[in-house]
Amino acid sequence: MTLRLRGVRYRYGEGVVLAFPDLDVPQGGRLALLGPSGSGKTTLLHLLAGLRVPEAGEVWVGEKNLAALGEAERDAFRRQKVGYLFQDFHLMEGYTALENVLLGLGLAGVRGASALRRAREVLEALGLGHRLDHPPRRLSTGERQRVALARAVAHRPALLLADEPTAHLDRPRAAAALELLLQTAASLEATLVVATHDPWVAERFPQKVDLGALASWEGV
Repeated sequence: MTLRLRGVRYRYGEGVVLAFPDLDVPQGGRLALLGPSGSGKTTLLHLLAGLRVPEAGEVWVGEKNLAALGEAERDAFRRQKVGYLFQDFHLMEGYTALENVLLGLGLAGVRGASALRRAREVLEALGLGHRLDHPPRRLSTGERQRVALARAVAHRPALLLADEPTAHLDRPRAAAALELLLQTAASLEATLVVATHDPWVAERFPQKVDLGALASWEGV
């Protein structure tokens, strides 16, 4: 899925606006968003996911300008086309690993036997076949991350967004997690956008944008 940003500005609170650089990402592209905390990395991921709308500008994801859609249309588009890996995973503690993935599939409209089969397949592919009935509290950090990844990709999204996917991991585990993320995106032929503060992670991506250098705060 192609991405295109033009003239995007997002307003925060009392008259402060974050202006993003124009951006183009090809179908199946790999983009790393660099920058320190507060530079707008997560905000840009939210704009690409349709979780936020800009004050001005266009956010094209494939053939849809998300900035021009209503909330219900953005929600439907996100459920069908976008996979989001949150920094803090956002797993439901009262549910098992399998049930967490099933919840995500249900939101995308995949239910019943088809959803159960797909959830099991993706968890087993990520090495969690022996953890299907475990709640998040009984999983390691790396295992929780893989459950979150399974939930993000089980509905086979065309756009995969990941917010600081290596932030909780030491270097060996971070390398394994990053490789898993890249391989999963490749298997889906999905466009991948990763927000990171780590230049080591960004080295694996052919396209990089340093929001700390390019995005600008404007007092209004």
